[in-house]
Amino acid sequence: MSGSNTIPIETGTDELLARLDSHVAIVTLNRPEARNSLSDRLTPAFRKLLPILADDPDVRSLLITGAGTAFCAGGDVKGMASPGRENVDTSTRPPTKQERIDDLRDRQITLTGALYDFPKPTLAALPGAAAGAGLSIALACDLRIASHSAFITTAFANIGLSGDYGASFFLTQLVGTSRARELFFSAERVDAKRCEALGIVNRVVPDDQLQNDAFEWARRLASGPTAAFRIMKRNLDRALRTDLHTCLAHEAEGLIECATTKDHRAAVEAFIKKKKPVFGGS
Repeated sequence: MSGSNTIPIETGTDELLARLDSHVAIVTLNRPEARNSLSDRLTPAFRKLLPILADDPDVRSLLITGAGTAFCAGGDVKGMASPGRENVDTSTRPPTKQERIDDLRDRQITLTGALYDFPKPTLAALPGAAAGAGLSIALACDLRIASHSAFITTAFANIGLSGDYGASFFLTQLVGTSRARELFFSAERVDAKRCEALGIVNRVVPDDQLQNDAFEWARRLASGPTAAFRIMKRNLDRALRTDLHTCLAHEAEGLIECATTKDHRAAVEAFIKKKKPVFGGS
């Protein structure tokens, strides 16, 4: 899953790998021995990386995947026995309930919230399991491509938890409230083909093609009209929450904004000359 001009991106930990290739930021959750479950090193690094990539003009799409045979198995269940959390000082006392709520809220906003709000197209490539908070990360992306071996599970009911990192929001938007309730209450394992039928993933490909197909898709997104994609994302997100007339007003505003971009002018010129447009991302 790479082209000819790969540039490493520093993350501060080998549990999270990142590189830039053909304007695609490829982020790999790298704890294969633990099915890429979230940790106290991986997750903070991921949170710090997202705004850096969002602000980098060389990044025009984001591809997230997992090392080995899993995407992300979710939270570290063994670590859940510990009361400490990333942003709470527990050196002198246990955190209060409200401190734990506030801390988790902030961690959610700066991970799946930031991923959902990412201003460029995002794609999750699932080589295997996406469970719990790992499923939330995949669902927070714009698009998902899965290998035949991949599966998803909400998993929360299996450990007596209600769910976090936006799983209830994302899943309801994708499959509707009745199906989302079924998947939450049952915590069933849903294979890739059924995920595709339900609309949870967009494409399913053979295992040995996943990484190449995912990169090629992300590369095509990166070569598109970046400013228009950013506004498309805003329009589509707004369409989930508001009425037609509000959407029409914002669509008008966004289209006029797009009309001032170099990419639009270049595309019009290419159309007149019957050539394929080349988008520069501005």
